[in-house]
Amino acid sequence: MQRAVPLPVLLTLLSGLLLGGCISLPPDNKPAAPEMTGDEIEDAVPRPEPYSKLGNPPSYTVFGKRYVTLQSEVGYVERGIASWYGPNFHGKKTSSGEPYDMHAMTGAHTTLPIPCYVQVTNLETGKRIVVRVNDRGPFMKKRVIDLSKAAAIKLGITAKGTGLVEVSAVDTGKLSEAAGPAPGFRPVKGDVYIQVGAFSDPANAERTRIKLASALEGQPVRIEQNSASGTLLYRVQTGPYRDIEEIDRLEARITQQGMETYIIID
Repeated sequence: MQRAVPLPVLLTLLSGLLLGGCISLPPDNKPAAPEMTGDEIEDAVPRPEPYSKLGNPPSYTVFGKRYVTLQSEVGYVERGIASWYGPNFHGKKTSSGEPYDMHAMTGAHTTLPIPCYVQVTNLETGKRIVVRVNDRGPFMKKRVIDLSKAAAIKLGITAKGTGLVEVSAVDTGKLSEAAGPAPGFRPVKGDVYIQVGAFSDPANAERTRIKLASALEGQPVRIEQNSASGTLLYRVQTGPYRDIEEIDRLEARITQQGMETYIIID
């Protein structure tokens, strides 16, 4: 179970723009309580909703980082690390102004408009769920989404506290198709990289590779070539890693050297 950050502190950080919101701290979650199991938890059912008047500023800043709120969730897909938040936030206001219900299928995201619906796929098991995003966060470490306790239980990540996931926007009006493994699912087995930049100039990539290798003292560092929209890019990455705690530790070392990091799951 994650430790809560006092609500007044978060409200001050958001300068009155957002209400509530979750801040994920290092995962020390305990296994889920026996009264809740994944079998009886139903997915959120997508339906058209107007965006909230609260929690959708054009941009906001938390812990010195600026976030730009997306004007639409359409087409959004991202892979990364999911975490969850539970009893310490239960009943407190979310960024949408609604009380947080840890038994509901909800989630928190830093930039998606709220409310909206997303499908979250566990990349290690293929399990899929649908949640309603109604809160802001997570703001600690490199997390792509913070799930409610119920959602984390159904996805199967409560014991570890985190999981490798893919988050994709869901068209409203469609029923969830999240039961069972994703069709043609192939589990991710450790192909997680920390990326510090993508360059069109190979010389810039090589300079960054040298800087990253120096910061990580012997960790594997590579330049991965990739074509994006017809442009050849040189991506500087370290990995692959299997352990999320190790990823967190290395990511902290990299950011201390002034380099921005991204989690890449192949």
